[in-house]
Amino acid sequence: TALFDGADVDGPGIARPRFFGGLAFHEEATGRDPWADFPAARFVVPEAQVAFDGDDAWLTVTAVDAEADAETVDDRLDDLRETLESLDDAPLEGPPGVSDRHRTTSVEAWHESVDAAVSRIRAGDLRKVVLAQALEVELDRPAAAPDLLARLGGTYPDCHRFLVEPNGGASFLGATPERLVSLRGREVETGALAGTTGRGDTDDEDEWLANELLGSEKDNHEHELVAETIREQLAPLSADIRVGDRGIRKLATVQHLWTPIDATLERDEHVLSLVDALHPTPAVGGLPPEAALDVIRDTEPFDRGWYAAPVGWFDADGDGSFAVALRSAIVEETLATLFAGVGLVADSDPDAEWDEVQLKYRPILDELERDD
Repeated sequence: TALFDGADVDGPGIARPRFFGGLAFHEEATGRDPWADFPAARFVVPEAQVAFDGDDAWLTVTAVDAEADAETVDDRLDDLRETLESLDDAPLEGPPGVSDRHRTTSVEAWHESVDAAVSRIRAGDLRKVVLAQALEVELDRPAAAPDLLARLGGTYPDCHRFLVEPNGGASFLGATPERLVSLRGREVETGALAGTTGRGDTDDEDEWLANELLGSEKDNHEHELVAETIREQLAPLSADIRVGDRGIRKLATVQHLWTPIDATLERDEHVLSLVDALHPTPAVGGLPPEAALDVIRDTEPFDRGWYAAPVGWFDADGDGSFAVALRSAIVEETLATLFAGVGLVADSDPDAEWDEVQLKYRPILDELERDD
């Protein structure tokens, strides 16, 4: 935050400039395709930032060095304001359409990987591991990433949406239900999101599925591993930790077990310290962490890149908010690569876990496929 030292900021707290960006899932980011544009970590202060607070909106222009005089900043604000006011409500570009698909993991390979992981869990080498798949999708025409993100926002308004374009080429985007951590002052908000089922075609079926999830021994065990680990990771930093009641988080295509967890820190901390302490949670990695990460590296036939990694923002005070980059895809021209994973425990079934992966592709896939 040394960049902000001596900065002249005119506006309320919500309008203050922030760093936006994220990290790779593994520390040793390989940069293999499709992640060539995405380094191990990248944060930027945007030249222009729009923040909303209820009915109010704040436009912030950031200028440095020779551009940082009042007249230049005022001129840029006026130009940007005119640009924003001139934007029309043109309809979003429709889905580009899907012409072909390629799975990085076959059904047979998936069965072998899940069986091997479950055997290690039953032997006591692991308590849990999250394995993911990637789905490469060829599009009929290039996808407009901002429009894709806007359509996701219409279907998943309560999710954390993100779009990262490091060099104006490949776009990494998604609408994730999982917040990693939010920090304001010494107040922390996080939670455990693990355990998944689908949505019902009727209200009665939907409620039945939710009750089955709440009563599932396998899903509750998986969920408790995540909640317990988050509490343990926060404990050395916290004066007080508060765990809410376990419930159901309903989204358009799935519903999850969800436990809110809040904390009050013992001393001032930067949000990146909390990101470092919490990532990767057992919801995306496993337990024990290093053993699970080794299994992920050895098993998955693709580079996770920024998938399931922290994306978010922080400000000069060290406050900030980070989400876990799930329900996501990297898109470039007419190729999209979708990612989805599942948590494996001792009684995981390969076929059921395969079906859950396909369910988690739906948020992005639904916005890429045409209805006709």
